Amino acid sequence: MATVKKNPGNLVFGLDIGTRSIVGTVGYRTDEKFHVIAQESKQHDTRSMLDGQIHDIDKVGRTIADVKDEIERKIDRQLNEVCIAAAGRVLKTITTSAEIEYEEDTVIDAEQIYTLDMLGIEKAYDEFHENNDTDVKFYCVGYTVVKYYVNGQPMSAPEKHKAKKLSVDLIATFLPDDVVDGLYKAVEIADLTVANLTLEPIAAMQAAVPEMYRMLNIALVDVGAGTSDISITRDGSIVAYGMIPKAGDELTEAIAQALLLDFNMAEYVKTKANQNETIRYEDIMGISHSIEPKEVVDICSSVIEDMTTDIAEKIKELNADKSVSAVFVVGGGGKIPTFTDKLAEKLSILSERVALRGKEVLKDIDYQIEDPVIDSMYVTPVGICLNFFDQKNNFIFVNFNGKRIKLYDNGHLTVADAAMQAEFPNEGLFPRRGKELNFTVNGKPHMVRGKLGEAAVVKLNDVDVSLNSPIQAGDKIKVTESTMGEDAYAEIKGLQEFGGKISVIVNDKKVELPQFAEVNGELQSEFYEIKTGDDIKMLNYYTVKQITEFMDVTLDSDFNIYVNNKVANENTLVYENFNVIWTMEKLSLSDVTETPDDSENIEFSKYLSTATESSYDDVEDENTNDDEEVSDNNNEDKSKGDALENSQEVAETEDVADDESTSMTVFVNGQEINLKGKKDYILVDVFDYIDFNLSKPQGRSVATKVNGQNALFAQQLNPLDKLEIYWEK
Repeated sequence: MATVKKNPGNLVFGLDIGTRSIVGTVGYRTDEKFHVIAQESKQHDTRSMLDGQIHDIDKVGRTIADVKDEIERKIDRQLNEVCIAAAGRVLKTITTSAEIEYEEDTVIDAEQIYTLDMLGIEKAYDEFHENNDTDVKFYCVGYTVVKYYVNGQPMSAPEKHKAKKLSVDLIATFLPDDVVDGLYKAVEIADLTVANLTLEPIAAMQAAVPEMYRMLNIALVDVGAGTSDISITRDGSIVAYGMIPKAGDELTEAIAQALLLDFNMAEYVKTKANQNETIRYEDIMGISHSIEPKEVVDICSSVIEDMTTDIAEKIKELNADKSVSAVFVVGGGGKIPTFTDKLAEKLSILSERVALRGKEVLKDIDYQIEDPVIDSMYVTPVGICLNFFDQKNNFIFVNFNGKRIKLYDNGHLTVADAAMQAEFPNEGLFPRRGKELNFTVNGKPHMVRGKLGEAAVVKLNDVDVSLNSPIQAGDKIKVTESTMGEDAYAEIKGLQEFGGKISVIVNDKKVELPQFAEVNGELQSEFYEIKTGDDIKMLNYYTVKQITEFMDVTLDSDFNIYVNNKVANENTLVYENFNVIWTMEKLSLSDVTETPDDSENIEFSKYLSTATESSYDDVEDENTNDDEEVSDNNNEDKSKGDALENSQEVAETEDVADDESTSMTVFVNGQEINLKGKKDYILVDVFDYIDFNLSKPQGRSVATKVNGQNALFAQQLNPLDKLEIYWEK
């Protein structure tokens, strides 16, 4: 047994489960240097693996156990955990990006970087499922950071920098469930648990291409027995992964066919072809033969041609359809003579720029064992060990609602992660709202949400917890679905657009009218229950008839109706602050000019009702004081405040003779207006001089101001008064 030179501390056991053999390495790391204290390899007795995938789990498991037992004997220590790598036979990759924004400059720590990486992996997982319509379940088995960004600027090591925005570009890699399951079950047969899972191309890159070389455009090709895994570096990062299903076994099978050998003897002949000695072997007929290494290479020439062609094409595909500057080759399958020369030829680069990497890349490894094997076969298992320190990946098993499920352990697993992996319905995790209401108000879409239901009941090992509670291997989780809340409910009166009341002046008294709405063409009150699909129009007016019905007044056919001092009828629209008068008194033709079929345009200028009080006794007198307050606020002096009283007294006098009339100049909306034909003028007179059609409302009410103060239609005017008349929206 070899003597360990240094205190090994925590040992890492890396296992390369290959198609032809299983290679194990045990070591520890100090001060960024890796120390190997044991190595062991063993070939499969049968072809229990093909193209990097386990076919016979029991046989592979027993071979793993043999390697483990031999290493335990060498180090005199029991091994319980192992780091493994999966081949890229059915590898899927997603390149994506993620970012975190902070409210203010924040000093970045390792936890924030890890969180960013996990966001990127989750995003890659979502993108993978969007772009791959398959029933096969895939797992993320590793990721590689292409580049970090601090406030949009590339940064190789963002830790301790200040940032408001931290971003990452990364490559996430996915393998199907059966590949991952096969590896885990084989390891379990050897009484081991998986401490870390990565990909073979990631592991090989970890050992074979130091970070200082990754500024160059380099390809790493790991030629195993069943697959050739490829990775590309550029600008300091690993930028792509790929694979072709051709490798060393293709060469072995060609030799077996040509020389009539079983697979193991053909493998022996292939490995001896690397040496400058005559190879002696026995065929399946028991006949002994000898062959020169060059003859073996000639037998494999067509296969080498095909392999290097496919590898070169895949490299170019991964490298934006162009060749790379150099290629590092690792793995036993690439050792056969002429392989590297042929690959250089296919890539159109110098032959010395395609080279096997073994001793060169492992020279920084401290071997504390006698006669260590330092060649390309051991690059990947060393890389598997190194990957454990930089990127810990693993799967754990938990029980979710009675079902055993497997989870990718990112170090931050919660109950919610288990629920999603178990395909528990998302809507069953969180409180659900009742049905929403969708309708329109005045042509604009509105939506009222339903009420929230009860949250899901979550138990972890029989203890009530939340969805964000952390979980670990072996946990028992039970989730009872959340409930749905009540459906949305809304009435007209609850709408923001509902004004509540419309105030009008009826026969000198203020009347408050409840606002109506038109729903799907029908009038509805404020208590109407809104339904999905309703088309609601808020009505900011009443008809004269609706006002009389509200006031419980019956108008005699002899009554004359006036709205804003214009002759009106029962269907005339009345808006906020409009003035409505009905009277038994008939106006003479000398006082009004009537346009046939357009009674709303009859001028009302001199007479107001003096016989109306008895026709609406039901109207409460409590609004009288309100009218007086409005009058006081809207008039600058007593003469203007008495305008309505003066206008009523006009009805008791004789008509003003033409020779007693005077003219008056006022300004309406900035326009000079010259009033003629009367001795005195009130605000309503100006409507005969301006283009303002009261019969076609353009808003909810007419706003009237004199010298900047709100004014009634009957307010007396003085020379040079400045009036504003407009529709209030």
